[in-house]
Amino acid sequence: MTLQEVKRLAAQGEGLRLEFKKKVAFPEKIVRELIALANTEGGKLLLGVDDDGTVSGQRFIEEEVFVLKRAIQDYILPSIEYEVDMIKINEKKGVAIFDIPKSNGTAHYLMDGNRKKAYIRVEDRSVQASREVWEILKRRHHQRDIVFTYGPKEEKLMRILGENGKITLREYIREAKLPKFLASKTLVRLVLANVLEIHPEESEDYFTLKE
Repeated sequence: MTLQEVKRLAAQGEGLRLEFKKKVAFPEKIVRELIALANTEGGKLLLGVDDDGTVSGQRFIEEEVFVLKRAIQDYILPSIEYEVDMIKINEKKGVAIFDIPKSNGTAHYLMDGNRKKAYIRVEDRSVQASREVWEILKRRHHQRDIVFTYGPKEEKLMRILGENGKITLREYIREAKLPKFLASKTLVRLVLANVLEIHPEESEDYFTLKE
């Protein structure tokens, strides 16, 4: 990738598949962005680029890349595949492009104490995955055909979706009078069966019928 290509890419602004970082000040936070990219659609992290898309570069870019590569190795589970390209702007400054492919067989996460935390991209932000998204990520690539019984709770769900077009977990719990674990399990199972589609949001996910 050339410097001109980096500038054209940066001019697009941050989005689902593109994240900017000026420097590796907090590597343990930047790895969340990489996890989110891998768990969603893949994408690129541009290091040495300001939030507004200005390709200003970073001094000692090789050291910045070294620190971030160590953080990727230390924090991300399971390990992610990626490629790094470094480009000099001048004698003192450079930029780095971390190219992250979409995960093909697993969900990536980091450990926060004893808790596993996965992240996904929602538009131009990286957010912590909900329990439902986490389950779908873990099971989507290792599932067999999903078989489910169409009973009263599924009938109630379909009726609500027919009337409102979408539903959240909290709404399903309230309307169907279900315990949280059962409502969550039902929604996840129907997503994996390609009956429903999940729409992750920073505040609360919602579900719609699969088109």
